[in-house]
Amino acid sequence: MPSTYAVAGLITRLHDPQYARWAFQVRATGGCRQPIHLRGRVDHLDPATGNRLHSYSTTGEPDGVLRVPCKTRRASRCPACAETYRADTYQLIRAGLVGGKGVPESVTAHPCLFVTLTAPSFGTVHTRREKNGTVLPCHARRDAATCPHGRVMSCTARHGADESRLGEPLCPDCYDYAGSVLFNAMSPELWRRFTEALRRRVAKNAGLTQRELREQAVISFAKVAEYQRRGVVHFHAAIRVDGPEGPATPPPAWATADLLTDAVQHAASAVAITVPAVPGEPARAFQWGAQLDVREITMTGDLTEQAVAAYIAKYATKAAECVGTLDRRINPLDDLTALPIRDHARRLIAECLRLGAFDELTEFRLIKWANMLGFRGHFSTKSRRYSTTLGEIRAARTEYMRGEAITTGRLPLFDEDTVLIVSHWEYAGQGHSAGDALLVSALTGNRLSTLPGGGS
Repeated sequence: MPSTYAVAGLITRLHDPQYARWAFQVRATGGCRQPIHLRGRVDHLDPATGNRLHSYSTTGEPDGVLRVPCKTRRASRCPACAETYRADTYQLIRAGLVGGKGVPESVTAHPCLFVTLTAPSFGTVHTRREKNGTVLPCHARRDAATCPHGRVMSCTARHGADESRLGEPLCPDCYDYAGSVLFNAMSPELWRRFTEALRRRVAKNAGLTQRELREQAVISFAKVAEYQRRGVVHFHAAIRVDGPEGPATPPPAWATADLLTDAVQHAASAVAITVPAVPGEPARAFQWGAQLDVREITMTGDLTEQAVAAYIAKYATKAAECVGTLDRRINPLDDLTALPIRDHARRLIAECLRLGAFDELTEFRLIKWANMLGFRGHFSTKSRRYSTTLGEIRAARTEYMRGEAITTGRLPLFDEDTVLIVSHWEYAGQGHSAGDALLVSALTGNRLSTLPGGGS
């Protein structure tokens, strides 16, 4: 039930003479859960005469501010803005598979694979397994061994899809928490080495040098990182072979899906990265896990370009929330026992803080990224020639919205290249008051939590 304070705020807003304008701002943000509040003005001036052609000020806006979307990619923070990010990522990925957004449709004839690179095992965890639609026991063992800590390494439960135990180790004391967070920290570098090894293998398979390969073909990719319930990341990627000028040029005849598959399999098994020893922890060499999925992307069948684009875009809006960690930075002085998180996530965070204190590991910034369980890379990345960019997609949206504003009379028609634009903005807060959050939920159909920092 809403609090009395929230209901009072809702009634006050509904009786505000500027309610209609406030509701317009809310809809313009797409129902953003934590909109940015800006205060300022914009003047469009004739550079020759100095005459003001058009001006806008937040003075007359509700509460004296303009509300704009927060534009976060993370669904746990703002579902509305994350959905926009997901849709943009979908268009970016799909354009690299079937064309559009500046990519020619002929790209569909280029060899292209969907690759999943997994993490190695750091201990047995509770999992959900299915076969022919039937849920199987987690880890049923007739002669299961007993670990050094007295736990039988077996679980006969048939776990539900949303069960909290999924991803948690059968024996937390046996689980390699140090290895888990160090692998997360190393995974961006491991990916970079994988792409380099991939290009070297393609060149070798084609009987070319690296320089000759660059003159004949370009290997492009788009990838996203996904957290598994156990707290480690693995990568999904679309990898494509183009001609020397990118997707607009056909690949050489020797570039086939089979050749690219062999290169991916070799590169995944060949690369490794070593982490130095620290007190209590030996030096470690990390590689990709044994599970490697490589499939060709086709226009028909189960693995279509739509399925791949939707799958990658879905994980572009997620982070480590599935592991039960916090969606904010962890202060090293925080009392971890008091945090509202799962014990498995608490142990992973504690290991980041412990290892991050060693001088030999400071470059990996484990303390800074403790809430991400050690992972410090970008969740979604692409090579330069894969397709368009998110910036270009957003610019096209902005231009469309500007054209719509001119058509409806909200903006005057003039050439911005010949107009001097003078603007001044300042931050005035973020989020919604308790009463506004209830109204936004009703207006947009989103369930919003009350966030601090609102300027209302």
